[in-house]
Amino acid sequence: MATRLKKATTLTATLAVGTLLAGCAGGAGGPQSGGGAISGDALKLGVITDLSGTYSELAGQNAVAAVQLAVDDFKKKYGDEAVTGTVEVTSADHQNKPEIANTAAREMYNRDGVDAIFDVPTSSAALAVATVAEQNKKLYFNIGAATTELTGAQCNAYTYHYAYDTYMLAHGTGQTVTEQGAKQWYIIYPDYAFGQDMNKSFTSAIEAAGGTVLQADPTPFPNDNFSTFMTKAPNLNPKPDVMGTMQAGGDLVNVVKQYNEFGLRDKGVELAVGLMFDTDIASIGVEPLAGTLFTTAWFWNMDEQSRAWADRFKERTGSRPTFDHAANYSAATQYLEAIQRAGTDDADTVRGELDGYEFEDFFARDGKFRAEDHRVVHDAYLARVKEKDEVQEDFDFTELVETIPADEAFRDPADSGCDMG
Repeated sequence: MATRLKKATTLTATLAVGTLLAGCAGGAGGPQSGGGAISGDALKLGVITDLSGTYSELAGQNAVAAVQLAVDDFKKKYGDEAVTGTVEVTSADHQNKPEIANTAAREMYNRDGVDAIFDVPTSSAALAVATVAEQNKKLYFNIGAATTELTGAQCNAYTYHYAYDTYMLAHGTGQTVTEQGAKQWYIIYPDYAFGQDMNKSFTSAIEAAGGTVLQADPTPFPNDNFSTFMTKAPNLNPKPDVMGTMQAGGDLVNVVKQYNEFGLRDKGVELAVGLMFDTDIASIGVEPLAGTLFTTAWFWNMDEQSRAWADRFKERTGSRPTFDHAANYSAATQYLEAIQRAGTDDADTVRGELDGYEFEDFFARDGKFRAEDHRVVHDAYLARVKEKDEVQEDFDFTELVETIPADEAFRDPADSGCDMG
């Protein structure tokens, strides 16, 4: 494990708003002044997210707020020198249904004149939006969905996968927990694209680390009753060392609560969490999760740079951000900066600014828009849930264990199966 990871570094510079905005570690050329070829002399950014369901806490309205904050900061930074004076944000609730996401994306691109769409938690919905983006030749920045299909067989030239994916999660948590001695796994996963991909990625990582997946069971999505699986886990033969839950958001909260109610730890079955946000820890409580290892794209108090942005976000929203919120801000900022450099919102021209572009901001360390498959790579983090007596303030749940370098955190594009056409 040590050969794969580098030690965490802390960025201590105090950043002004303009510096916080600019991903300036790479790319060509400086910002152009206003008057560029902006369609309708206005930019529109759309956020399709879960505003009412399982993922509404980790994404939801605060994802919209994050994109709006990026827009406000962009306007403040450039003022009259901005490529256009009108930048708007619109949103829609996809209800975690791909057919609703499809319709919302078509309406945004075709009726509302949206230039780019952001977020879209739920992998089946994200794949639907990616198809619409390709058909309309408009940009889509996936933040909330994890399926590697977006940079694999279903990649396209207009979709960028920004924050995290199932490969990143599995090759952090799955590999580490197995190497630490939990060799035999029982996996439960939500029965849609995200869960199926999580099961595949975790199985691969576990087996590569010398472990075995004894059984993997799909569960309904969304779901509030996991009792069948809690009863089954300790009675498998051989008995698993660990139950890996691939659920997220409200479903994960239900899994952990029922895992504790059924006393699986006392029965010799530990818990491994595939994906977790601080909002999940807040809902579950620190004590039931204390010591749990998980892999994350970012957390709000990992260093001074992250905390500075998180403080600004809390001033705007009243709550601490998840990595979904931070990544939405970062992606919207990088998109706006690319338009500023290009002097146009033409999607193909903006793609030319993004592909291969290297940058660094509070969210993405050692960031790069990889041209081969449109995976946005950056450092990822192996983290641990703190013990209760280690928590110093609200949402102070997470401790950095090690940093996974950007060039190791994500799948090699040669293995992705992506063909941009």
